[in-house]
Amino acid sequence: MVARLSSIRRAATQLHITEAAVSAAVAHIEKQLGAKLVAKSGRGIVITEAGRVYAEYCRSILGLMNEAHAAVQQAETGRLRIGVVATAGEYVLLRPLASFRDRYPDIELSLSVHPRDVLFLELQHHETDLVIAGRPPRNTGLVVRARRPSRLIVVGSAEHCPDPLRTTWLLRGRGSGTRDATLALLDDLEITPPTLTLGSHGAVLAAAREGLGVTLIHSDAVSQDLESGALQVLPVTGTPLDRPWHAITTRTPTPTTRLFLAHLLDPGEVGANAFHPA
Repeated sequence: MVARLSSIRRAATQLHITEAAVSAAVAHIEKQLGAKLVAKSGRGIVITEAGRVYAEYCRSILGLMNEAHAAVQQAETGRLRIGVVATAGEYVLLRPLASFRDRYPDIELSLSVHPRDVLFLELQHHETDLVIAGRPPRNTGLVVRARRPSRLIVVGSAEHCPDPLRTTWLLRGRGSGTRDATLALLDDLEITPPTLTLGSHGAVLAAAREGLGVTLIHSDAVSQDLESGALQVLPVTGTPLDRPWHAITTRTPTPTTRLFLAHLLDPGEVGANAFHPA
């Protein structure tokens, strides 16, 4: 907590103990390790390199302890922590998750929505059981268990008929895989159009409907807008891009996680939203 907040005082407040108790605990760990974990900086502290390294190990240890607890519970009465990127959370996962809850009502479910880099880091530290996102980075020890087809397409307002080579491109915030794919596409097209970064998936869609620009987006997210005529698919060289959704775990998924994966792969339970084995 000290490393996360970079503050003895804030850590004490978060943990509901005294600052003296936190300082004494840190000093005790430093003595055991023979290493300095924090250093004074003005009126506050900074975390040393040794402190950052040790905190990362502690984060993984705490995650593994929680995972170990879940691993020995029966699958049907366990706990499942799912992390998703925003688009998957809104358009891919909710229906399968609802049918899973109906099928296994005693399982404790939690869902968190973060940029993919945050999700993969949480999964590496065993703070999340399963992630639905794009492909994970290599050499992380994460395992793709299932995939679901999806494409990235360029869309814009049907009313304003924008020229994608000249108009503004609407971007998601930093850390978004779709943003990275958009910037790579613009490089491939060798164009440098104006861009507008918006904070959320919903804001990007709303701006596209109003004719503020065009955007590269998962086809799952715009099916209703295309059917209603609010948006249209724009022909852009190099698109559509195949960008399947991935169901990702660590090498040792819990029984409840494996139960959810089996549910995701079952067309009889989730219909067209079913994933396919990796």
